[in-house]
Order: sequence, then C-alpha cells, then structure tokens
Amino acid sequence: MILKVKRLSSVAIAPSYSHEGDAGLDLCATEAVDIAPGKYLLVRTGIAIELPIGTEAQIRPRSGLALKHGVTVLNSPGTIDQGYRGEIGVILINQGDSLFRVEVGSRIAQMVINPARFRRFWVNRD
Repeated sequence: MILKVKRLSSVAIAPSYSHEGDAGLDLCATEAVDIAPGKYLLVRTGIAIELPIGTEAQIRPRSGLALKHGVTVLNSPGTIDQGYRGEIGVILINQGDSLFRVEVGSRIAQMVINPARFRRFWVNRD
C-alpha cells in the first residue's frame, strides 16, 4: 500500500511508525499551543494525504498522553475519507487537571489506515 503525503509546512513531519509491526502512524504537531483543563483545540499537523482506493484513515488517541496527562482525541476515532485532501487536524481535549503544552514536533495522535466497507442502501421514500 502506498500512502501519498504532502507537507504543507516546513516544520511538518511525515507520518511514521515508531516500531516494526505498529498499527498506527504517529502524527505530529506543527504548532505550539496550550490546552487548558476542560478545553479542546484543533491542532494542525501540516500534512495532507491521498489514501489508496478503498481505504479510510482513523485518527486515534495516544495512550501515553491519555494516561500521563488526561489528553485524548475528542472525536475518537476521527475518520478521514478517501477523497479528503485538506490538512489533517487533530481535535485534542484536555481532561486532566493541569495545562497541557503541545510543542512543535510533539506526537499528538495515531493514524490507522483501514479498508473502507462500501454498502448499498435502499431508502423507501413512500
């Protein structure tokens, strides 16, 4: 499978696997932001992707951020459809008790590529 990645920022880091056999590609922030307790924010990754035909991408939390800081992905899993070509952003929410600082280059989420399941639906309009 080939995942085409376009860098939209000079500080963008291409998605990558941290270890052999990992399911999720690490996504990194291109901006430094603070997220206050109980607040959420869209964090930019500076990348756009072209998914292979018949696939979707899911954006999932990093377990370490959740365990250590109470920070997770708000709409988990976030879905990126095959035809989306805009910048990938990650909606992070701070459910912890203290301010959470995202630095440029911080690993903020994981992206898992899956086959998309297409079904035909029939709707009775009577």
